[in-house]
Amino acid sequence: MVKKVGIALVSVLVLIGIWQWRWVSYGWMQASGQLSILWNARPVSEVLTDPAVPDSLKIRLRLVQEIRRFAIDSLGLNDTESYQSFYDQRGKPILWVLTAAEPYKIKAVDWQFPLIGSFTYIGYFDQQRALRAKAEMAQKGYDTDLGEVAAWSTLGYFNDPILSGMLSRQVGRLASLIIHEMTHSTLFVKDSHEFNENLANFVGDYGAVRFLAMKYGVNSVQTREYAEGNVFSERYIQHINRGTRQLDNLYGGFRPETPVALKDSLKITLIRQIVRSVDTLYRDLKTPRSRRRWRDQLPNNAYFVGFATYNAQRNQFEEAFRNQFGGDFRKYLLYLKTKYPSL
Repeated sequence: MVKKVGIALVSVLVLIGIWQWRWVSYGWMQASGQLSILWNARPVSEVLTDPAVPDSLKIRLRLVQEIRRFAIDSLGLNDTESYQSFYDQRGKPILWVLTAAEPYKIKAVDWQFPLIGSFTYIGYFDQQRALRAKAEMAQKGYDTDLGEVAAWSTLGYFNDPILSGMLSRQVGRLASLIIHEMTHSTLFVKDSHEFNENLANFVGDYGAVRFLAMKYGVNSVQTREYAEGNVFSERYIQHINRGTRQLDNLYGGFRPETPVALKDSLKITLIRQIVRSVDTLYRDLKTPRSRRRWRDQLPNNAYFVGFATYNAQRNQFEEAFRNQFGGDFRKYLLYLKTKYPSL
């Protein structure tokens, strides 16, 4: 009897594997990629005592430890085991993220994952597989956007390491990135990806400003450099959000009988206008910035919906923080953690 039950169970698992082979294969790829990184990561304490490691790297690792401690002690983010190990990427990207969107709607394709819910993108540790997925989605008629990822969070389920690729960032950008990912391990709401990313962006920026002021002073070069970068970032966010609304209005005027050629022409014309007018954002900035972001190809709906995932709501968090909680961050964070159930 037990043998028959065992055979039946194995048979069911095999059938499920065949039926859902795509996701089983994807899960194996992601799990093996993540585990490989964790297996090959070295404890920071070990790296710091290794005489073969350059002092320049040790300085950056100590800086991350300071940022991590600041996020826990001063901001109240969860104290996990993350960012206490180091993984050397050896100058190579290790994760790619694919976003897909409807061609005539500001609407992302949602990917459903067990336990953690829906996401507006899907990640790949295998670049070739990511490229194949991108081509498949494009063949189905979707707009697509594929890019490398500098960091990600496993929401505290694993001990996320410091990636070597993070460490080339300016201090403020590094602090914002670490605090952003630590926010995910503190509060992450299922099926609310735009909420999660906009919140993490807000906390990352808020925390970075405070960390720089604490470590270097409010009038330091590091603090001023980050503030200047934020001037451009805020202009760019407002510009792209405005452009996204313009595209949404354009698509809302399309009818079933509207010729595809006309839709494409109007869409491309508007996107070109959005891209060209980015140049106006650079005025009065001291630091030169590249104006050729879209030199090879224009962005499409996948870029705009991906951008909205991270930036459409961030001002709402800022306004609530200032107006409802008087700038008391710990009180605001406690409110959010109480109101929204976290994974």
